[in-house]
Amino acid sequence: MRLSMYLSKRVQNVQPSATLAIEAKAQSLKAQGIDIISFGAGEPDFDTPANIKEAAKSAIDSGFTKYCPVTGTPDLKSAIIHKFRIENNLEYKPEEIIVSCGAKHSLYNLFQAVFNEGDELIIPAPYWVSYPDMAMLAGAKPVIVQTTEAAGFKMTADMLEKAITPKTRALVINSPSNPTGCTYTVEELSAIAAVCVRHKILIISDEIYEKLVYDDFTFGSIAATSKEAKELCIVVNGVSKAYAMTGWRIGYAAGNSEIIAAMGKIQSQSTSNPTSIAMKAAVEALNGPQGAVERMRAEFESRRDFIVKRLNEIPGISCFLPEGAFYVFPNIKGLLGKVYDGVKINTSMEFAAYLLEKAKIAVVPGEPFGAQGFLRLSYATSLTNIAKGLDRLANAI
Repeated sequence: MRLSMYLSKRVQNVQPSATLAIEAKAQSLKAQGIDIISFGAGEPDFDTPANIKEAAKSAIDSGFTKYCPVTGTPDLKSAIIHKFRIENNLEYKPEEIIVSCGAKHSLYNLFQAVFNEGDELIIPAPYWVSYPDMAMLAGAKPVIVQTTEAAGFKMTADMLEKAITPKTRALVINSPSNPTGCTYTVEELSAIAAVCVRHKILIISDEIYEKLVYDDFTFGSIAATSKEAKELCIVVNGVSKAYAMTGWRIGYAAGNSEIIAAMGKIQSQSTSNPTSIAMKAAVEALNGPQGAVERMRAEFESRRDFIVKRLNEIPGISCFLPEGAFYVFPNIKGLLGKVYDGVKINTSMEFAAYLLEKAKIAVVPGEPFGAQGFLRLSYATSLTNIAKGLDRLANAI
């Protein structure tokens, strides 16, 4: 019996996460004994640092396994407030902080809390795959602002100004970026913030890759560019990427207390509190030694240098040098239109399917990120795997 007639219109308009789908397919093939090298996963391949795991074990042993405050424990909120003060020059109160089941959950709660039917959300492209679908689930319309590789995949203040309409409710900005790894300077963020302040547009700043920056780049939060920007800004972050804690599912958001309270109401009716044990681990991540974070960051930088050099040596591919995150976003337009076994490969989606089938490597095509003619490769895997995978890529081409 088919019950599709009972599905809501909003869920029929939403696509499943392309990045998670690619990784699931790669894992399925691996389970069948097929040697797949995956560049799809957006998670560090390092283990969670030992001190963080010990904090979780201690939480279990001490019986910290019950319900907690919906928006996060006082000690974790205190650690987050301290982090913002010391690292970002931002001051927040406990009622201006919410802890959720990952940064994605914080973003989902935020979109549900601030958007009405017909509101517009400005999204620079290439973008993280979930932003448009989260907006549509909240009844909002994604307004895509196309950036260029030549400009470092960054939106300018002028581009933002031209995209604003009377229906514009918010801008989402992700620096460092998934999928491109581009980073915005403080000056660029200040100019963008000034436009938002002038038009009274909410700023949603996704800063989950904050600690993964390279070439002596100094990260700056758009919320810290001015008092007025901070008032309009909701900063979203988490422990997943910097501390190799993707499976622990702890993210957080900071901003206006009324918006945070609204997010808390939504969370109270959906997931309730994040996992108690994971919150104790997150306290240790933020308050404990930070040496492991730097060691992982340095290793990612070495891998970035290697993968960009190798990709640019492959005919038909050019690759932008990212300053953050752990992704490269190579341009493969020079390869499209070519033929294999009588079949013409016209899109990056088709090219990614070809690589999975013939080269046994998993990459994410550019279309779900709003960028035809590109691929996203994660270098959150070993140098050995990267080298082997790129050899297969070169041979496939």
